[in-house]
Amino acid sequence: MIDQTFKPHHMNITAEDLCGNNGVGRYILLPGSDGRAAEIAKYFTNTKVIEHPRCHNVYIGELDSDNGPIDVAVVATGMGAPSVDIIVNELFRLGGRRFIRVGTSGSLQPSYIRAGAVVIPTAAVRDEGTTLNYVPPGFPAVASLEMVEASLEAAINLQIDNVFYGTVHTKDSLYAREFKAGPLAEEHRQYVKVLKGAGVLASEMECSLLFTLGAIMTQELKNEAGPAQAGPADEVLTGAVLGVIGDDSPFADAEKTARAIKNSIEVGLETIRVLAKKNK
Repeated sequence: MIDQTFKPHHMNITAEDLCGNNGVGRYILLPGSDGRAAEIAKYFTNTKVIEHPRCHNVYIGELDSDNGPIDVAVVATGMGAPSVDIIVNELFRLGGRRFIRVGTSGSLQPSYIRAGAVVIPTAAVRDEGTTLNYVPPGFPAVASLEMVEASLEAAINLQIDNVFYGTVHTKDSLYAREFKAGPLAEEHRQYVKVLKGAGVLASEMECSLLFTLGAIMTQELKNEAGPAQAGPADEVLTGAVLGVIGDDSPFADAEKTARAIKNSIEVGLETIRVLAKKNK
């Protein structure tokens, strides 16, 4: 389902810009900000920047690996599930099939997950409203197994310590849900207490929508191709690597924040190398 006539409203790219990797398409990294996207693009070679007035600038290039260059791209989604909804849908219509969110989070388990750590989500609590436009409340938001396995292998390859994997929390409101602003502060406090008691690792604002879209888009592709004909390009893989930038306090010092962001970027890039080696 690549619409050669589709013109995205929030990026200045075409379907041709996302081609590569023997028909699977480019591996696409999804940070929240354009500044982070530009930092990630520094790891690319043969880089081209396709700018847009909304700053959803798309950086396309190649990622070096032992098995040759890998076609990659990075673009900022902006903050929150509604913005991810726009960007991922437009990328999907242009042929995007491999999406890795590289972002930040706050620890919900500060007794052992401290700022500077990396969290690899296996699933996300759907505490946002965007996914309700697609599926009912009971539908689980689950990362692609291939992505989770590749990210865990990537962390081992890079010998990065303090890596955790498990369920994360995706919210709509940073100030209300996390900072307890507004008249519902006590309700928010109790809600987060329940998440902590259930072992949810960290809180962020985008994963549940990305994972839900991956499941829906994969089914759309399989329905179109037919189960017998469906191949790698007919499956959308979604995953995430989150740097932890807060624990007992919402924001850590500059050194821990920088380490968390750097490690999350490098694990995200190594995840792509692992996937490409396995032709995933």
